[in-house]
Amino acid sequence: MKFGVFVPQGWRMDLIELADPVEQWEAMTAVARTADAGPWDSIWLFDHFHTVPEPARETVFEVWTATAALARDTKRVRIGQLVGCNGYRNPALYAKMAATVDVASHGRLFAGLGAGWSEHEWTAYGYPWTSLKDRMGSFRESVELIHRLWTEEDVVFHGKYHSVDKPYVEPRRKPPLLIGGGGEQVTLKLVAQYADACNFGTGRVDVIKDKLSVLRKHCDAVGRDYAEIVKTTSLNLFPIDVGDDPVTATAKARGRYNLDEFLELGSAGSAIAKADFATTKEIRTLLEQLEEAGIQYVITYIPGVAYDHEPLERFAADVIPAFS
Repeated sequence: MKFGVFVPQGWRMDLIELADPVEQWEAMTAVARTADAGPWDSIWLFDHFHTVPEPARETVFEVWTATAALARDTKRVRIGQLVGCNGYRNPALYAKMAATVDVASHGRLFAGLGAGWSEHEWTAYGYPWTSLKDRMGSFRESVELIHRLWTEEDVVFHGKYHSVDKPYVEPRRKPPLLIGGGGEQVTLKLVAQYADACNFGTGRVDVIKDKLSVLRKHCDAVGRDYAEIVKTTSLNLFPIDVGDDPVTATAKARGRYNLDEFLELGSAGSAIAKADFATTKEIRTLLEQLEEAGIQYVITYIPGVAYDHEPLERFAADVIPAFS
C-alpha cells in the first residue's frame, strides 16, 4: 500500500491563520517538502475556486498553477489532483496542460479528472450549470478525448459536447489518469476503459467492496485487465499516539477555525465519513481492512497541517512503515 497526503491549499479554510498570501503559499510548499523528504509517495490538491463549508473571501490556490509550481518545489513525490473538474477546462486544453506539467515534474504527475459538483463555483466563474445528464455526457466525451489526445496523432473528434480538429498535443506525454467517483453506469465504465487509477469510497470498506466488484465486471466486459488499475480511497484523519487522552491530544487542533465541525472524537477502527481523531493503531486497523477490500493506495487529509507538521510526521513514522 502506498500513501499520499493533501497539502493545505485553502479550500478547507486551512490557511486563514496566515494573513499574507505569500506566507500561505510557503506554508503549503513546506508541507509538500516535508512529504517529499519522508516516506510519502505523493502530494495532492483539490480543484476548487471557493472555500467550504461556505464561500468566503479567503485564499484558495488554483490547482494547475499550484501543481506546476509544486512540481518544481519537490524532487521525489508524485503530484496529483483529486480531482480536476471537467467543466472548468476544455479537454484538449486539459490534455496539453497535463502533458506540460508531467514534463515539468519529470514524470511525477497523477492527472485527476471528475465530472464536478460545486454549482456555486460553476456559476460564479461563468460556467453554465447544466443537468446531471449533460455534465456526465460531457465527462464521458472528455475522458475518451483526453485519452486519444495522449495516445494518438491527428485526432478528429466531433461529439455532442466537444470537438477538436487535429490539435498538436505536444510534448507527447501520457501521465496516469485517475478518475474520481463511483457512479456505476458511467464513471466506473470509463475507469475500466481509460483510467490508470480510480478513487472512491472515502474509507468505507463496504462501499469499496461493492464498487470494486462492479469495476471488475466492467473490466471483464471491455477486456481490460482489472489488475492494471490502481485502486485508491481518501481519508480525513488526525493521528494521535496510542494511550493519549483524545481531548488533551487534540485540544490545539480543535481550537482552530472550523475544525470542531470538521473533526470528530471517535474511533477509526471501521469506516470514516468525516475526519476522525484516531490513534495510529486504529488507523493501521482500518488500513488493513481497506487493503483486504482491495485498496492499494490511500490519500489522507490531515487538518491543521499548515501550522503543525507533527501529525504528518507521526503518520509517516507510525503508520506508513507498517505497510511498506
